[in-house]
Amino acid sequence: MTVGSFDFPESVLLASIYAQALTAKGVTVTEKPNIGSREVVYDQIKSGGLTVLPEYVGSLLGFVDKNATAKSTADVVAALKTALPPELEILTPSAAEDNNSLTVTKETATKNSLTTIEDLAKVSKDFVVGGPPEFKDRQEENFKTVYGLEFKAWEPTGATTADAIKSGTIQVGNVFTTDPKIILNDLVSLQDNKSAFAAENVTPLVNKAGVDDTVRTTLDAISAKLTTQGLLDMMKRVAVDKDDPPVVAKDWLTQNGLV
Repeated sequence: MTVGSFDFPESVLLASIYAQALTAKGVTVTEKPNIGSREVVYDQIKSGGLTVLPEYVGSLLGFVDKNATAKSTADVVAALKTALPPELEILTPSAAEDNNSLTVTKETATKNSLTTIEDLAKVSKDFVVGGPPEFKDRQEENFKTVYGLEFKAWEPTGATTADAIKSGTIQVGNVFTTDPKIILNDLVSLQDNKSAFAAENVTPLVNKAGVDDTVRTTLDAISAKLTTQGLLDMMKRVAVDKDDPPVVAKDWLTQNGLV
């Protein structure tokens, strides 16, 4: 079977956790890390080119159903069960979440009295917003509808979004909440007080034809142990300490009795 990942470090880490745990159970695994965005990777798992992919339930639902309105974990999971094509299935969600956010510097938050995304409406036309290349297509209409936000410009900043906020290249950015640079750069993630973003529990997405009970049981055991704090701790090692994702993955699996 083949375990793939998106093209950002946390996805690579999670895929390595899945792959090493499955290998320990005697499953023959090929890894395909850093493939690309969901727009690329989804077609590969749907076709069977990938068997397992670490996913985020809210983003996955928004991708397969552009009109989805579910926000809570339970509602998102229920919606996915009907929205996914028959070839695909999500397994048990973990408690770990890596949510989207709109994040600013502490100075920007203080100067403009920003604590919620709703507060941004009064200044957004003067702000450049940054995020992954696909961020504008995915969220521009959502922000207008939910919060009335219109930005001066949208800049693709990718994995460097937190640094771009700190340097002032952009004033607000889509930084994921398990990114340790939020703390290191003294940034403030604004509260999503109207739930523009859905729940983002980390969950294995599988191609049904390629998985058996061993795979399901192994991946469910990982989800049962994976927490947001655990993910944040691992991502600090990867993003800040520059430890290899497979090494960090193995340490976590060992500590949790999964290998």
